[in-house]
Amino acid sequence: MIKEWELLDSKVDRDYRVFRIAVNHALSPRTSEISEFYTIETNDWVNIIPVTDDGKVVMIKQYRHGSRDITLEIPGGLVDDEGHKEAALRELEEETGYRGEEVEYLGAVNPNPAIFNNLCHTYLVKNVRKVAETNFDPDEDIEVVLIPAKEIPSLIEKGKINHALVVIAFHFYFMKNHYFHDGTK
Repeated sequence: MIKEWELLDSKVDRDYRVFRIAVNHALSPRTSEISEFYTIETNDWVNIIPVTDDGKVVMIKQYRHGSRDITLEIPGGLVDDEGHKEAALRELEEETGYRGEEVEYLGAVNPNPAIFNNLCHTYLVKNVRKVAETNFDPDEDIEVVLIPAKEIPSLIEKGKINHALVVIAFHFYFMKNHYFHDGTK
């Protein structure tokens, strides 16, 4: 039977503004040996699926330094000192200039429980409309694109949308809304 390891100590090794690397020492319940583990500590994240009244998803294209590629994603970001829903609405408006009033929580996942301590929460915002200019962070360079929701499964299947947290956000969306592979209900 699997048991939890006893955390003996945890110290932040480095702080990188949006995340911290922690060094943890834990006692194995099976071997009674102490092992060292590194974890990434960060605030929770939010992802937003913004849908217009005519069924288009407001998506963003941006360059990602990890993959060294331009990705097709949904708006998202770190939760600061506000609540998750407030962070989702803030990120939506900052990155796209869109706003919507009807907000629905779709679910959360742990990005990678082997190394991360946080959750990524997904929100659906319906009937969004452009209300403002974008307000990018200094390191953001974003292009806003509108994609018909019925095209999303095909874009995932073809690898055009390959960000794991975006794919799971659409999983929540399509499961909650009972959409099928072809975009029909």
